[in-house]
Parts: sequence; C-alpha cells; structure tokens
Amino acid sequence: MRILIAEDEKDLNQIITNRLKSEHYSVDSCFDGQEALEYLESAEYDAVVLDIMMPVLDGLSVLKKMRRRNDSTPVILLTAKDSIEDRVAGLDAGANDYLVKPFAFEELLARIRVLLRKPAETPKTCYKVADLEVHMDTQ
Repeated sequence: MRILIAEDEKDLNQIITNRLKSEHYSVDSCFDGQEALEYLESAEYDAVVLDIMMPVLDGLSVLKKMRRRNDSTPVILLTAKDSIEDRVAGLDAGANDYLVKPFAFEELLARIRVLLRKPAETPKTCYKVADLEVHMDTQ
C-alpha cells in the first residue's frame, strides 16, 4: 500500500514517514500543498495524510483540487485546527477522516487501516452501452 504524507513540520513528517515504513507501507512525503499535488499527479496512492496549514497551497485547497479532478483517493486531514467548524469544513471538502494534533500514533494507524479496507464488491446488475440498458436482475 502506497501512502502520501503532506506535512510541513519536518520532524513530524519524518516521524510519520518512518513509522509507516516500519509498518511496511510504501511512503512518499512532501512539505507543501503544491508539492503534494505534483506527487498526486505523478503516482497512484492508496491513501493521503494531509495537513491543512501548509505553505504554498493549504491542505483544503489540495483536497478540493483532488476532488474536482475526480480523484477519490482516501484522505485523512491531520491538523491542529480543532474547532467543529474546521472539522465540518474539512469533511465537506471531501476528506474521509479528520484527526486533530496532537494524536496517538496507534489511532492514526487504525484510521489508515480503515481507509485501506477494500469494500466488498457488489455484482453489477445493470450494464449500459449507449442508449441500451440490460438489467440482469429483472431481465
């Protein structure tokens, strides 16, 4: 599983990166929002851990750009912004989860595991080609 860490606090970025690597994740890390977008354009990720308050481009802007591009990569916002309004804004912008700093690393790992769980595939019952629809369940 490949994870992108976008966190401008260099020490925290390094700690998260090293800990995730020790858990056998493949990890790329960057320190600002523009760099995060560049990483996201050049590679496929299974999850993104995104700080909100970053230089160049903030995390919410990165998230909104991802969602406008139809990038559905799961995102955890990891931030010091802890008000209800901030949480709601982050989730409404398209985040899958929101974790406030300081945090317990075990909780971050658990939240990443939740994001990486693959949903059970539901069989398709409707197939479409141009104007033709075939509904397998109703024939």
